[in-house]
Amino acid sequence: MYAEQANKLVLDAKRIEKLPHLPPYAATTVRAVTKEVRDLDREVSNLLAPYNTGSTQSSDGTQIKSSAFNPADDPATACALLVNHLSMRRNKRCLLAYHRVRTDKLEEMCWSGVDVADLQAASRRSTLRAGNQNAATSSLSAEEEQYMHQYSDLLAAYKGQWTDIDLTGSPEPPRDIFIDVRVLQDVGEVQTEYGSITLTKNSQLNNVRQSDVERLIQQGYLQKLG
Repeated sequence: MYAEQANKLVLDAKRIEKLPHLPPYAATTVRAVTKEVRDLDREVSNLLAPYNTGSTQSSDGTQIKSSAFNPADDPATACALLVNHLSMRRNKRCLLAYHRVRTDKLEEMCWSGVDVADLQAASRRSTLRAGNQNAATSSLSAEEEQYMHQYSDLLAAYKGQWTDIDLTGSPEPPRDIFIDVRVLQDVGEVQTEYGSITLTKNSQLNNVRQSDVERLIQQGYLQKLG
């Protein structure tokens, strides 16, 4: 059935919106949808081939095929053309929706301070826990990795205009200046305004200045207690 693979992308996009992480890119499904669009377009060209009367050139130099097809003369062909056109349109809209949701998630991660290397490492750990040694080491496609790098550079340039304001911080003022945290992942030595602290996995730190570790909490390295 037409657009069946595209519907899988829509369901996947809906699932991504509710997940805290970004699942692997559905490359196989995306290729299947784009192949279906090309096949439908080829079928439309074959259906209209007997009615083509030549081609004309538009003002911008594009060749436009002229057709003498009259839907009233051949309702069956007209119906097939309509179904193919609507199927191609639906496939394209599903592709756009899927990539838009993933792009929004990537931009959200950039604002949260997530780096591409951290995302790849998290995806690799998740793959190993699932026992799949042959799966892709990154949940992003090559184009998504490039987009995330470029968006991060733009965001860094934008934030650089206001060095005294953390635009990626929480918009809500902190209730406590000092908090207790538990270390979920090894971080190592971190420089703060009042000196350096060492963050090792499963350790707990008390009375840490929240502004010094807020970004690490957002990135999932630390857990706020209490």
